[in-house]
Amino acid sequence: MTHLPGTRILVVGDLMLDEYVWGRTDRISPEAPVQVVEVQREDLRLGGAGNVINNLVVLGCRVSVASVVGDDADGQVLRQMLSEKNIDDAGIVAVPGRTTSRKTRILASNQQMLRIDRESRTPVNDDQGRVLVDFVRDRIDQFQVILLSDYLKGVLSEEVLRGIIEIGREKGVPVLVDPKGNDYQKYRGATLLTPNRKEAQVASGIEIRSETDLVEAGRTLRQSLDLDALVLTRSEEGMSLFIRDGDEIHLPTEAKEVFDVTGAGDTVLSVLGAGLACGFSLEEAARLSNVAAGIVVGKVGTSTVSAEEIFETVGRSHRDSDLKIKTRDVLSVALEREREKGRRIVFTNGCFDLLHAGHVQYLQKARRLGDLLVLGLNSDQSVQRLKGPKRPLIGENERAHILAALDCIDYVCLFDEDTPLELIRAVKPDILVKGGDYSPEGVVGKEIVESYGGRVEIIEFVAGKSTTGLVEKILQQYREG
Repeated sequence: MTHLPGTRILVVGDLMLDEYVWGRTDRISPEAPVQVVEVQREDLRLGGAGNVINNLVVLGCRVSVASVVGDDADGQVLRQMLSEKNIDDAGIVAVPGRTTSRKTRILASNQQMLRIDRESRTPVNDDQGRVLVDFVRDRIDQFQVILLSDYLKGVLSEEVLRGIIEIGREKGVPVLVDPKGNDYQKYRGATLLTPNRKEAQVASGIEIRSETDLVEAGRTLRQSLDLDALVLTRSEEGMSLFIRDGDEIHLPTEAKEVFDVTGAGDTVLSVLGAGLACGFSLEEAARLSNVAAGIVVGKVGTSTVSAEEIFETVGRSHRDSDLKIKTRDVLSVALEREREKGRRIVFTNGCFDLLHAGHVQYLQKARRLGDLLVLGLNSDQSVQRLKGPKRPLIGENERAHILAALDCIDYVCLFDEDTPLELIRAVKPDILVKGGDYSPEGVVGKEIVESYGGRVEIIEFVAGKSTTGLVEKILQQYREG
């Protein structure tokens, strides 16, 4: 997820300019009983849907935008700022007479004293909405994810929302929405919504006073709106993920200290979208967005978070086993970043049915050969072909989670083939490890690893420790009993 090669994301929503005026105040105006702010510096940033764009750019995504702005000076400034970030703005419609949104914040002594809003909230008319929907329809094949950032400034009318959501469903492109307002029926059929606790309470009509209430509100919204998933952000309590035909997943906050929650919702939407575009599952993307939100609330002002910050934070904490288990494609993306940091990748593989002390010691020794250990795990079908129809004793999902819980293992990846050859091609390890009485010449993947300068290491298994031995001991003891 470091560079997100080839990832294309479309952002549709309310663009605005966020203006910050910093100064000092130490006197009262003689004209009126108000404080006088002596301006010291000013800053102009992309706001609204523009903050979603900022987050995606920092993550390394290629971004396009569709919106409606005024045919005014601020509209031109906004497009110039997008151009400087290499954002494709072909989907922006400039409307004469409309005011481009600008929010001016006056700050003194690190506190906001006043906000001045210049904007139009008039919903786009039928012709303008049709232009937006046609733009999405014509270019939908270029994007892996569509993010809808709704600030209720009129761009995402019910007609525009309905049109884009239908196109996404038809083409199989996820449509993620950061919602606003009281009536969520306009978002019906989207892939995922990201309301906060207060928004979920209003939209569901369920007062959230307990964990039970929160679960009921989340389930109600997901089901009534026909969503694939709903991410309910819970401020200092983290977030909850509700998935169609799945259990709720509650993720505790990753924030160490909260300074400013401004823009945290934009960060959640951005990282969710980038994660799905990269091939992560909904749960994996949600976990990463939860980490990102925890980082961004520790910064002052509307901020962004980089892929490096996300992965550094994940790397410093104990990871849940779910987060270590990767598909082959997702694993390749994760390992790309590890290589860029100069880390030596160790790979080994096996069935690991009935994990025992011999396995653990072997894996610990393998991990010490490099900076991280990738374990290729034979799937159930693969084990049956190798060991016979009575094996494995423990299913692939349980085996994967047990192994992923070991601190010495960084990633687990299941493979269906009889040998790990194709997985080795994808992982491209620096060190290929095999156990037992193998000779280096007999190790599958030796030629591949050595072709780019890697090496093969053989580690002896602990004598007297084997799954077969465990099975025989269990059978013997139960027969005697």
